[in-house]
Amino acid sequence: MRQWLLCLIVCAVFSPAALAVTGDLNLTLSPVGIISLVVFVLAYVLVMAEEKLHLRKSKPVLVAAGIIWALVAWRYMQDDLSGVTADAFRHTLLEFAELMLFLLVAMTYINALEERRLFDSLRAWLIRKGFSYRSLFWISGVLAFVISSFANNMTTAMLMCAVVMKVAEGDKRFINLTCVNIVIAANAGGAFIPFGDITTLMVWQAGIITFNEFFTLFIPAVVNYLLPAIIMSFFVERRYPAALQEDVELKRGALRILTLFLATIALAVLYHSWLDLPPVLGMMTGLGLLQFFGYFLRKTLPGSLARKRAMAEREGDQERIRSLGQIVPFDVFNRIARAEWDTLLFFYGVVMCVGGLGYIGYLEMLSTSLYANGNPTIANVVLGLMSSVIDNIPVMFAVLTMQPDMSHGQWLLITLTAGVGGSLLSIGSAAGVALMGQARGYYTFMGHLKWAPVILLGYVASVATHLWLNAASFT
Repeated sequence: MRQWLLCLIVCAVFSPAALAVTGDLNLTLSPVGIISLVVFVLAYVLVMAEEKLHLRKSKPVLVAAGIIWALVAWRYMQDDLSGVTADAFRHTLLEFAELMLFLLVAMTYINALEERRLFDSLRAWLIRKGFSYRSLFWISGVLAFVISSFANNMTTAMLMCAVVMKVAEGDKRFINLTCVNIVIAANAGGAFIPFGDITTLMVWQAGIITFNEFFTLFIPAVVNYLLPAIIMSFFVERRYPAALQEDVELKRGALRILTLFLATIALAVLYHSWLDLPPVLGMMTGLGLLQFFGYFLRKTLPGSLARKRAMAEREGDQERIRSLGQIVPFDVFNRIARAEWDTLLFFYGVVMCVGGLGYIGYLEMLSTSLYANGNPTIANVVLGLMSSVIDNIPVMFAVLTMQPDMSHGQWLLITLTAGVGGSLLSIGSAAGVALMGQARGYYTFMGHLKWAPVILLGYVASVATHLWLNAASFT
């Protein structure tokens, strides 16, 4: 019975719109339903074994999605209902398309800022300052918390990890401890603003929580980060790393692209809040603005290079002259090409997989067992803990799919728990998984696991803080 329930939970946590298209036939106990469930579980096992198999996580779920929908369509054709299945597929695809385009624009801007060396400049500044280990521990954590509120948690964590790896090269104990702190901070920082994490973005796009209401989770998110960080900081040695010097020059237009990114976020908020239009429209408008700015950079590049070359020749700086000859014009489409396409295709695969499983009837069954027959507070806290094993994004997809009848406070609670619950294990969030690869041998699964009790304490404290501060929203 436990294994069957686990399978239902796993299949339920991967789709933002599947319940909206629950089919006319209940196929949960039919051969088609059982085979579809097995296909999905096998595909997800391959996803979890990505590091061992060196198999991109998008591949198994893309194939599984095709198999599941083919099985469902075949079964419905037996009852002369083939057109209904096609409509259900298109409905799920439309829901995913909005998310994918939103993420694509955000990834493009982050890649553009990275190419213009904005993040390298921040890293070099931190290195030059010669902070102590304890100061670096706190600075990297606070910056991860702040930056992840507008950039994705994986990019933020990798940036801060690069700083720590550079400054504390070879110090395995400090690097592991600081990486744990960075993962907690990056996940907590994205929990109180729509752009901080895909989970919060999904809730906002669904229209369940308004832009301003997310900020009621700010203090619980701070508690989630600060409590474990304070405890872990006592285990950081009071010493200084070796002095390092690294000079990074921002490429032309870096700060203006950052300004455009903030303006694009503002457009998405205005379109959604004032005009009741999907936020993705504002993001795509911002992508157009970035393309115009890229055109401006290309057209003005020859004049800019001529001025810099003339100045370098007057100063006799031959190295500067050589570097100017290697400058490549800014190209927006190169930044789009460098988006995390494996991640985007993975999302498509799992959304469509469980769109099919939801159409079969599994999610309706799970919604009844979790929320209709239980305590929503306990369900939301448990689902948040589950995100440390499965991933916080699909957990939130599940709840949005099931659309349980909950108070506003409960919706805020699941937004918080799904956002920060993944910090309990290194595999529970994209930030943790990315750092295990970037700091291989220094930041490990077991190295993170030994701090799990402290992280759990922060998780419980953040939930309690929300229940106390926002008690009025639960009525």
